[in-house]
Amino acid sequence: MRFLGNLIWIICGGLISALGWWLAGAMWCITIIGIPIGLQCFKLSSISLNPFGKEIVQEGNTMSFLLNLLWIIFSGLELAVGNALIGVLLCITIIGIPFGLQFFKIALLSLVPFGARVVKVDF
Repeated sequence: MRFLGNLIWIICGGLISALGWWLAGAMWCITIIGIPIGLQCFKLSSISLNPFGKEIVQEGNTMSFLLNLLWIIFSGLELAVGNALIGVLLCITIIGIPFGLQFFKIALLSLVPFGARVVKVDF
């Protein structure tokens, strides 16, 4: 069931979300200082491709708080708003509600990605 959900997810906008993460990661990797932030973007883009069966655990500290502030200013707000808008559009229909909820999960991750860890959940 997870495979089918993730396959439909990619068609319903998951690929667009992952492309946003990849673009943000590439932009951050242009500068030497931004490489750690860019690598985090590439790592977290995996949840944009297959979010079903995964949860996000926040484990923040002072350094992740500072990185999240930079992230929100330069890249995070755009990704969060885009994912939230797609989530709202999908929640209009009953069939799209599970996919919309996944977009809301990714929108929250887009605001505070540092200190976050993606964990597989067994059903």
